Amino acid sequence: MLDTTQSDTAAPSKERRGCLFALSQPPLMIFLAVIGCLLLMASLHDLLLL
Repeated sequence: MLDTTQSDTAAPSKERRGCLFALSQPPLMIFLAVIGCLLLMASLHDLLLL
């Protein structure tokens, strides 16, 4: 007999969203861009001006 109480092919009730969905959010990308620019400016200042 087949056990039909638990099926491996049953669709989950909520769709899983991964890291790429989180990175596609505009506020997060703006925050990461600002942090990246600050780090770049600090590193260029250390390398070129000091």
